[in-house]
Amino acid sequence: MHGVALKYFAEVAAAGSLSAASERLFVAVSAISRQIAKLEAEVGTPLFTRMSRGMVLSEAGELLLAHARRTLLESEAVLQDITSLKGAPSGTIRVVATDGPAHHFLPELMSAFRLRHPHARFSLHVCPQAEALRRVAQGQADLAVSFNSEQSQGTVARHSMSAPVYAVMCPAHPLARLARVLPRELAPYPLATGDPASSTRKLLERCWRLEGLRFEPIFVSNLSAALMSFVRNSDRVMLGPYLPAESALKRGGLVARPVNHPEMAFRRLQVHTMEGRLLPGMVEEFLGHIAASLQSMAHCGPAPGRQPRKGAKLKPRARPARAKGETPALA
Repeated sequence: MHGVALKYFAEVAAAGSLSAASERLFVAVSAISRQIAKLEAEVGTPLFTRMSRGMVLSEAGELLLAHARRTLLESEAVLQDITSLKGAPSGTIRVVATDGPAHHFLPELMSAFRLRHPHARFSLHVCPQAEALRRVAQGQADLAVSFNSEQSQGTVARHSMSAPVYAVMCPAHPLARLARVLPRELAPYPLATGDPASSTRKLLERCWRLEGLRFEPIFVSNLSAALMSFVRNSDRVMLGPYLPAESALKRGGLVARPVNHPEMAFRRLQVHTMEGRLLPGMVEEFLGHIAASLQSMAHCGPAPGRQPRKGAKLKPRARPARAKGETPALA
């Protein structure tokens, strides 16, 4: 199958009509129609169902589209790798991510990667998890980084690591002396967390419900920086992933303690790519860079709990008594 025909076919599938594809490609409708007809003759079946308002992929068309996307991307990857042999810029690494990884983690990784690869260029788009996976499956992005990614048709998880939720607070907070905190130990304090649609929020609500508690945060935001600013120098606690906040914690004088609950073991951070796609060499290297960083963080993690600094102004609130036989959460 010819690359031009596959390109036109993929564009018609994305645009929904010959005329829309013509406008996007700056190619005559008749030329696009001829290429589609050749493909249909080659595969021996219609690739589209012609409707009054456009064209819809047939079952055969859906199968061919996945092949077309991979083929076009792999052709582009080969050209980029050839260009890189000359020491010239070789394309942009397109990353999509949910807010958490995009806030600090990915920009800092990209910055570090450019120290070794000065020609590397990046684009980072922040979007919901489902859209991130869709963009990768459709070839609009090279990598998707998000928490608790469900397996999506057309994508594959290349890397995965455990990513429990952490309680982020100032060092003088009464809970900062603990190595980990239980949901009921957090109950007396004002809580801040992500919006109800986030996977983190859904996990927290499930954990609190299993403990017979009501999860009622006093501050909700889909921006990690806003949540961290809200809890600074107070008895408030932010509940969210540790990963995107690591450098911000150091700069903001905050500490993180893992939330101690069995449900946290199922939460993971994953990096997805298009299923079956051969990635450009630079993208593959950056994928390895992400994996190495995740492995390093998995071994290090946040600093252990310690006693609040002398003269701390925050006073502990009364906490419910620990249930008989319950394992202490002290370091």
